[in-house]
Amino acid sequence: MLTSRLAAASGATGMVFVGGSVAVSSLLVGSPLFTVQAVRYALACVLLIGFARLAGQRLVRPRGAEWLWLSGIAVTGLVVFNIALVQGSQHAEPAVLGVAVASVPVLMAAVGPLLEGARPSVRALVAALVVTAGAGLVEGLGRSDGLGLLWAVVVFASEAAFTLLAVPVLGRLRPWGVSVHTTWIAAVAFLVIGVVREGPTAVSEFGRAEVGAIVYLAVAVTALAFVLWYTCVAHLGSSRAGLLTGVAPVSAALCGVMLGQPVPGVLVWVGIAVVAAGLAIGLPSRSAPAGGLEVGPVGPDPAAADPLVDQAAGCRAQ
Repeated sequence: MLTSRLAAASGATGMVFVGGSVAVSSLLVGSPLFTVQAVRYALACVLLIGFARLAGQRLVRPRGAEWLWLSGIAVTGLVVFNIALVQGSQHAEPAVLGVAVASVPVLMAAVGPLLEGARPSVRALVAALVVTAGAGLVEGLGRSDGLGLLWAVVVFASEAAFTLLAVPVLGRLRPWGVSVHTTWIAAVAFLVIGVVREGPTAVSEFGRAEVGAIVYLAVAVTALAFVLWYTCVAHLGSSRAGLLTGVAPVSAALCGVMLGQPVPGVLVWVGIAVVAAGLAIGLPSRSAPAGGLEVGPVGPDPAAADPLVDQAAGCRAQ
């Protein structure tokens, strides 16, 4: 069984990849957004299926209402989130959108336990507030007009939906299944939008920088980060896992320094310390899972539903 510390490390690593994507995404400014995302998620889907087979993980076919939950994750947490980031950046400074993402732990601490059949924990709520305050210091406040604030709210809701909508399906589909299905659904959605808005030949506009950025986003920020994150959520529960989203802005700030940007000011370092304090308050120190979900075995499960036999072909076709 995965220990709490390993689960927390899994989630934190995923957030480090997400934070590092800030600098990489700057290489995609001016690129055909929807086509880029379609290629990113299609590539990530194929990689996830390959990784799952190498790891001996059986991909379970969704059934019934599970398709609605998965579609909700893909549409809100992937499609709408990415659109909101781009549209919001035209009306608000990046810090405004960053603070919106940094506020997600509070919502997860309040709503996540209810979806898992438990009561919100005062300790988790306090820790979420501390992490959010620290992340806010790291990000800064920034300026925005009214439309920018509206897009920031959409970013906030979409980021929360990416985790909360997965709670009902993680138990049976497991992190690998949720990751595979949401990526191919997102790839299809972005492909349709891309063909309509950018044309079927938009992919020919990619240069070496764009290809490198897409590969990083597909491999690290999607294929690896999704599995790491959902594994963390499954074992720690959404409220405690949500605290680790505070790692993303910290990672972004530190990655910026490594890429030659100016060393952050005092408030940023204070914010990093506050985030660390919030994580220390809210994350469990014992080895047993704390408020996690019931997940299936990590290896092949003969009792599982029908395996997904043609998902790879479906992703390649997209």
